Amino acid sequence: MSSQTPVAHAAPELSVPEPPKGLRGHPWLTLFSVAIGVMMVALDGTIVAIANPAIKQDLGASLADVQWITNGYMLALAVALITAGKLGDRFGHRQTFLIGILGFAAASGAIGFSHEVALVIIFRVLQGLFGALLMPAALGLLRATFPAEKLNMAIGIWGMVIGASTAGGPIVGGLLVEHVSWQSVFFINVPVGVLALVLGLAILKDHRAENAPRSFDVPGIVLLSGAMFCLIWPLIKASEWGWGDARTWGFLIGAVALFALFAVLESKVREPLVPLRMFRSVPLTAGTILMVLMAFAFMGGLFFVTFYLQNVHGMTPVDSGLHLLPLTGMMIVGSPLAGALITKFGPRIPLVGGMVLTAVATYGMSGLDTGSGTGPMSVWFALLGLGLAPVMVGATEVIVGNAPLELSGVAGGVQQAAMQVGGSLGTAVLGAVMASRVDEKLPGKWAAAGLPPVPPAKASQLSDAVSAGIAPVPKGTPPQLAEKITSVAHETFVSGMGLAFTVACGVAVVAAVVAVFTKRGANAEAGAGVGHI
Repeated sequence: MSSQTPVAHAAPELSVPEPPKGLRGHPWLTLFSVAIGVMMVALDGTIVAIANPAIKQDLGASLADVQWITNGYMLALAVALITAGKLGDRFGHRQTFLIGILGFAAASGAIGFSHEVALVIIFRVLQGLFGALLMPAALGLLRATFPAEKLNMAIGIWGMVIGASTAGGPIVGGLLVEHVSWQSVFFINVPVGVLALVLGLAILKDHRAENAPRSFDVPGIVLLSGAMFCLIWPLIKASEWGWGDARTWGFLIGAVALFALFAVLESKVREPLVPLRMFRSVPLTAGTILMVLMAFAFMGGLFFVTFYLQNVHGMTPVDSGLHLLPLTGMMIVGSPLAGALITKFGPRIPLVGGMVLTAVATYGMSGLDTGSGTGPMSVWFALLGLGLAPVMVGATEVIVGNAPLELSGVAGGVQQAAMQVGGSLGTAVLGAVMASRVDEKLPGKWAAAGLPPVPPAKASQLSDAVSAGIAPVPKGTPPQLAEKITSVAHETFVSGMGLAFTVACGVAVVAAVVAVFTKRGANAEAGAGVGHI
């Protein structure tokens, strides 16, 4: 078959691929193989949060050390994703995927054997770097292996694995930490990694476009990595530094400057890291913006849901994870269905509909209060999962399918980086919204309840605790007074959460408008069987 691409040049002349013989290169087996590796990375994004308190106690770590266990992983992953995608385009997605699997599993095992928190942080950073190799390579392999009419279904199942793994992290982590040890959270990746490596060696087949890049844009890598670091780091630290802090704005201004320098450089080099011509495609650009907005509403909102379930309703991590099963379940059911709908009708209608459902769900969640039961929560969680499913699938297809085949790894990196940026931005901005509402409402509610005045030196600590849904009841407090403090703290938190979800609803509405500009990948036909090696 042949296809025309509107992105700056025509796709290479393609021949009709032969049906795969045996295991190697079989599309559905390829999907199974990469899904195991992707599951490992997605699970690690949330499972480790459950282990952090045990790590802190066992290794005598400070709060800052524990934060670095999470932040080091997130930073390494976000900074390296696009460069990792380029590595796959340059050297082959099979090779980068297998190296990513091997490195991720080895780093996980090393964490389990670590007896110092500094080593845990170092190996977490390595986990993030090797995880960055995995994610874009998985999309590149799917894009090159599946014919256009089945690609959306494959991406649907891929998105289902990511969604289920992300949401299932707290459940798996809670069970392992409670019944085994915090080390088991990392050791579990070793047998999973070995299985993924064996399957990958047996099944995955390398695919490279004829005009794949032959050089490497080192200055571009340095500038883009620096820009991504300067963008993500202040978003992670915003709750600690504050939005008015000079450090926050210094890093953000630095990010803008580095992105501008990167754009100038990319327009001049022969083989740029991220060819800017990709973004001449309106659907690809819209898909990228949509992914940022979706992650903003989803990950930013989910951040408060865990506090709401555990600190306001008093659930254990395992119980809170079980209460999120309607969300996980609808993502599992909805992702393959979304893939089928997108294949039949194109991505625009499912994407718009998905973001409208997400807006309705986040608006409904803004009405949750301290007495909301499992029924109302389950309805809104299920609706959120149903809305997110087509967006996870459709936006991914729009980004990867509208990029030339030789840039599928970079496009996969852009898709994953957009999710990381959106999630970090959502957590930071909605966190600021929560803190602002708590600062506004808490003093009045505290005084109205007749509680003793809070010394100015402890006001900030009180606000921080309430912003996480924690009732700061000192030991030995009389039960009646403790009940008043708990009531004020939880009501104030729920007020802040309601405002945060209202903002998330507004972002989802904007995302629905952006989704109107998406369309089926113009280069999706340039897929299965191209350039076998």
